[in-house]
Amino acid sequence: MTYDEAIDWLYSTQKFGIKLGLEQPRKLLRESLSLPKQGVKVIHVAGTNGKGSTCAIIDSLARACGVKTGLFTSPHLIDYRERIQIGGVHIPEQKVADILTALREQVADWEFHPTFFELTLAVGMSYFRQQECELIILETGMGGTMDATTAVPADLAVITPIAMDHSEWLGANLAEVASQKAGIIVAHKPVISSQQEPAAQGVIEQFANELCSPLEFITEPLEGYSIGMLGLHQKQNAALAVHAAHQINLPLCYDVVKSALNNVSWPGRFERIEGTELILDGAHNPHAATALVNTWKQEYPDQKANLIFGALEEKNTNKVLAILAEIAHHIHLVPIDSPRALSPEALAAALPENPPPHTIYKSLEDALTTQRPLALITGSLFLVGQAHAYLSKTSTRPSAQ
Repeated sequence: MTYDEAIDWLYSTQKFGIKLGLEQPRKLLRESLSLPKQGVKVIHVAGTNGKGSTCAIIDSLARACGVKTGLFTSPHLIDYRERIQIGGVHIPEQKVADILTALREQVADWEFHPTFFELTLAVGMSYFRQQECELIILETGMGGTMDATTAVPADLAVITPIAMDHSEWLGANLAEVASQKAGIIVAHKPVISSQQEPAAQGVIEQFANELCSPLEFITEPLEGYSIGMLGLHQKQNAALAVHAAHQINLPLCYDVVKSALNNVSWPGRFERIEGTELILDGAHNPHAATALVNTWKQEYPDQKANLIFGALEEKNTNKVLAILAEIAHHIHLVPIDSPRALSPEALAAALPENPPPHTIYKSLEDALTTQRPLALITGSLFLVGQAHAYLSKTSTRPSAQ
């Protein structure tokens, strides 16, 4: 298959939906010979917020130490290949095509077809093995206990702040969600966690205790360094990442950490678009919205935002909008190119009492062409991806996984 044919086939597998469980991804990784070679370190990162940023910082620290890194994240903003990177470089199109062609043939007669996410994980792990990566950093897709990434044996579990998210899959309260996230903990292997709410902390402690896994909570932000991403929460993510790097014995020193943190970037997290007055941030739940509001106040203490907002149907939109309303001069409600998107009319119904002025738009493009200065695009990473594509005059192909 060509790259386009391979991607078309991969996207067609979204019809199989989301299937939580490890039997299928273990079989896929085993039979495609995609598991890490002996001696390759694996860091597995779970949590609700900050996973991608923490993975990016660990990756930057390791690369600054001269380590060949494989980074697996999701979702992508514009290009599918963002999900799989070695040394900060996206997987080549030809590699995607070659690996997916082999996987398609391999699974053709399987009784239960692998999902989009399981196949993507197999592409990444196969590529990392072929290119002899020394360190693999895996971001969970959702949860942990039954997430496909947990099929990869990990040397270190890293847990970022846990909040309510994906309740239909992960549980109706914080303890239930935490029990899914803590499922990445491996027996006798170390665990590093951000500071957590008491209910989540208790669950993590129980899992680590049962599995005899050394556990450390990182409660203080990293100070004394300039970080390429804005916000106090990024200092907390950096502290977690630095402790993770220490745990796997990366040869860190002040100059290495300084360079790695200064140069790290992660699109869609309080990202200023050069040459514009646009800021993009994929704050899609109340915890992330609170961090965004705090960062906005820090960066623009005397100004409010023209808030461009879109969200998916399963998110806690009422609470997110109530939090973001504090920094909004005007709220511009837009649809997202997703079958799970809430309509702008539904978003308007979710606004808090006595909200800032708001306008409904038929498209993101309409909102952007009529924008006033200092606009903040937020509510969903899918919306951030659409904005990136529009601004760069490219196309994006979002996925449901």
